[in-house]
Amino acid sequence: MTIRLYDTASRELRDLDPVVPGRVGIYHCGLTVQGPPHIGHIRKEVVFDVLRRWLERAGYEVTIVANVTDIDDKMLAKGEELGRPWYAIAYENERELHAAYDVLGCIPPTYEPRATGHVPEMVEMIGTLVERGHAYVAEDGSGDVYFDVRSWPSYGELSNQRIDDMQAAEDAPPEGKRDVRDFALWKGHKPGEPETASWPTPWGRGRPGWHLECSAMAGKYLGEEFDIHGGGLDLRFPHHENEQAQSRAAGQQFARVWMHNAMLNLGGSKMAKSVGNTLLVSEVVKRVRPIALRYYLVAAHYRSVVEYSEEALVEAATAFERIEGFVQRATEITGGVDVSTGLPCAEFIEAMDDDLSAPAALAALQGVIVEGNKLIGDGDSEALRGNLSSVRAMLVVLGLDPLAEPWAGTAGTSTDAALNTLVEALVAQRQEARAAKDFTTADRVRDQLTAAGIEVEDTANGARWSVRGT
Repeated sequence: MTIRLYDTASRELRDLDPVVPGRVGIYHCGLTVQGPPHIGHIRKEVVFDVLRRWLERAGYEVTIVANVTDIDDKMLAKGEELGRPWYAIAYENERELHAAYDVLGCIPPTYEPRATGHVPEMVEMIGTLVERGHAYVAEDGSGDVYFDVRSWPSYGELSNQRIDDMQAAEDAPPEGKRDVRDFALWKGHKPGEPETASWPTPWGRGRPGWHLECSAMAGKYLGEEFDIHGGGLDLRFPHHENEQAQSRAAGQQFARVWMHNAMLNLGGSKMAKSVGNTLLVSEVVKRVRPIALRYYLVAAHYRSVVEYSEEALVEAATAFERIEGFVQRATEITGGVDVSTGLPCAEFIEAMDDDLSAPAALAALQGVIVEGNKLIGDGDSEALRGNLSSVRAMLVVLGLDPLAEPWAGTAGTSTDAALNTLVEALVAQRQEARAAKDFTTADRVRDQLTAAGIEVEDTANGARWSVRGT
C-alpha cells in the first residue's frame, strides 16, 4: 500500500511521491532557542521521529533537516531581559533541546543547521527576490528589506486566505512598507541592539527575518524541490505561508507536501512560552518515565489536538506498562528474538500508511499482544517467538521498544514502577547538573545511585541505568 499523508496545502490525503525515487527529504521547523523545550515543542519532534522510522522501515533513505532558530527578535529580547549575550542563551537552550531528543528516544536529525551559520545563503536569496521584483529596500532609511506580497498572486494559498482579509504583519513598523502585510526579509541594525547580532549586506548591517531563515536552510540542504515540510499547525500562517511565497518567488518549487501536527494544549490554550503555560520536558521526566511520556505523545493522531492532564499522562503510563510487561514476559519465555526479522501485522501497516494513524496502529498492536498472552497461557513458546518479534517490530517504529536503545538496560516491569520513577528522576537530575557543568552535584547523585546498586552508563543516546547484577 502506498504511504499517504495529509497535505495542509491541498487539504487532502496525497500519495507520497518523492522527488528522487527511494529517497525522502523532510524539513521541519525547529525550536527558537530563547528557552528550553516544553512538551508541546517535543510533540512535533516525536511525530517526525515516528514518520522517519516508518519511512525507513518502508525502505526509503530519509534525510531530515530540523533547524535551530538562534537569532531573531525573541532571542534579542531574552538576552536583554536576562542581561546576558543572546548567543549564550541560544547555546544553552540548544543543549536542552538535544537533551530532550535523547531522553525521549528521538533519532537526531540528519542535519541541524543554525540560522546564524547561513547568513550568506539568506543574503543571496534576498538579492534574487529584489532582482525579480518581489522584494524592495525600505525607503525610510531603516535598512529593512521587505517581501512584496502583492507581487506574488498566490500569496495566501497555503492558509486559504485573501490578502485583503489578512492583518498587518507585526514583524516591523509599517512606515517603510508598501503594504502593511509585507513581511521582513532583512532587518536593519537598530541603535541599542548588540553588534554581534548584525551582519554586513549590500543594504547595510542587520539580521535576517525569521521566515527567510528557514527558506534558505531548506534550500541549502534539500534543494529547490523536496518532499515534506512540516511543523506545528500554529506555524502555517504566517511563517510557512511566507516561506512558501518567498521560496517560490525566488524560483524554487519548494515543498511538495505540507504536514502539520496539531497543538498540545494546557488549560484550554496551546502550550506556549508566550502564554506562560508550559511544562518543560526536563521537569516532566522527573515525574514520569521518559518512555511513558513518549507513549503519551505518540498515542493520539498527530493531527488531533491533545488537552494535557496529569490523569491522562498517568493512564498512558499504565497502558504502556502493560505492553512492556508482555514484552518482558515473552522475552523471558522465548529467550529473546531478533527484532530485525520481525514483521508488523497487516492492520498496523495499513494504519501507518494511512497518514500515520497511531491510534489504529496501537489498536492493531494490542490485538497482537492479546494473541501473545493466549500463546503464553497455552505454553506455545515457538509461536510466541514470532508473535514477540512482530510486537517489537511495531514498537521500534513507534520508538517504544523497551529492549531497544535508549531504553535498553533500564528497569521497567509494572511492579517496579515506583523504583523506575525515583531512579529516572535522579538520573535526570544528574544530567541537568552535567549540562550546567555542576560536576560536584552530578558526582554526588551518581554516588547515591551506585550506593543503591544502580549502575549508570553515559552513552551517545544519554544516560542508561541498570540494577547491578541484572
